Amino acid sequence: MSKRTLAQLEPTHLDGQRVVVRVDLNVPMSDGVVTDDTRIRASIPTIRYLHDKGARVVLLSHLGRPTGGPDPQYSLKPVARAMEKHLGFPVMWIADPTSPEAAAQVRHMPRGGVALAENTRFYPGEETNDPELAKSFAALGDMYVNDAFGSAHRSHSSTEAIAHLLKPAVVGFLMETELQFLGAAVDNPKRPFVAILGGAKISGKIDLVEALLPKVDHILIGGAMACTFFKAMGLETGNSLVELDRVEMAKDLIAKAGDRLVLPTGAVIAQKLEPGAGTREVARDQVPSGWSVFDIDSASVKVFADIIASAKTVIWNGPMGVFETPPFDQGTLGVAHALAAATKAGAVTIVGGGDSAAAVTAAKLDDQVTHVSTGGGASLEFLEGKPLPGVAALDNA
Repeated sequence: MSKRTLAQLEPTHLDGQRVVVRVDLNVPMSDGVVTDDTRIRASIPTIRYLHDKGARVVLLSHLGRPTGGPDPQYSLKPVARAMEKHLGFPVMWIADPTSPEAAAQVRHMPRGGVALAENTRFYPGEETNDPELAKSFAALGDMYVNDAFGSAHRSHSSTEAIAHLLKPAVVGFLMETELQFLGAAVDNPKRPFVAILGGAKISGKIDLVEALLPKVDHILIGGAMACTFFKAMGLETGNSLVELDRVEMAKDLIAKAGDRLVLPTGAVIAQKLEPGAGTREVARDQVPSGWSVFDIDSASVKVFADIIASAKTVIWNGPMGVFETPPFDQGTLGVAHALAAATKAGAVTIVGGGDSAAAVTAAKLDDQVTHVSTGGGASLEFLEGKPLPGVAALDNA
């Protein structure tokens, strides 16, 4: 069901309106400084549009996982300073969005003013979708825009309950882009359609494999989750991470998928996971005891790259190895470069957030793929076909 978007609202009706915008400013920080502003930059188009139309903009976001109330290390105040650099004008700070003073502050903002409120997770009830907390947030606005795709899979007061209280409640520009790309890839992909899945555990991706199998031409499996499939094939996996309770499930998937499921032909192995560890490339049936698989080998990268090169739609979720510990980043980087080449050749390529997005950014290839999702967990659940509470609560088109 399509949702009403910010672009569909009459622009003149935004002038002077107080607009509460749920954004995803859950950015990495070090000593009070933002170390990666990707999510800030992604939120700017919606904020700037509302500013230009004369709205009074109130931004809500969470940051990190504070427990037991306010925690200075998770304050969003430094993010307000980082946001000012991108917007080019001051961002007002709301120290407590639940206070009566906050509502008065917003009413006195100039047209086009932008304010950022303190971390929504500082307030009891945010993560339990408390309607009373949602009322406090809703008191700051006349309408609601959800542009936080990265949090859309959560039923929280600032993402779900508030959407029932402020109307209209619509999709922002970033959320609209995410839903368009991911939706088209799943519902109407250009073929061949290839999914690349990696990461540590098959258990976290079972629903995704099941959802994608009937739709794809190939699923390429990398990361430690490939080891569970190797075990299901009766291969020696040494000290590699294997989910023994998922081996039977992996056998079933191999039988069900046939040649659509493509596993690595070999691996990069080591005895220890550490930078500069002694490594070997071996065929997948040659992993010695006492060694562990930490990446796919160069032969597997070539097999995967050839399949990616023939694709017209590619979705990638999860790294091919322990990419944060070189030299076990080569498989992931190889796939990232193959994706960039496929994009250049006309394929639609979508990187599904999380570690894969970090890898593409690290390789400086994020502008050479079609779309890098800002939401790891949200993109996963959307691709699995699960409804996203933060989207479902918004107005239908």
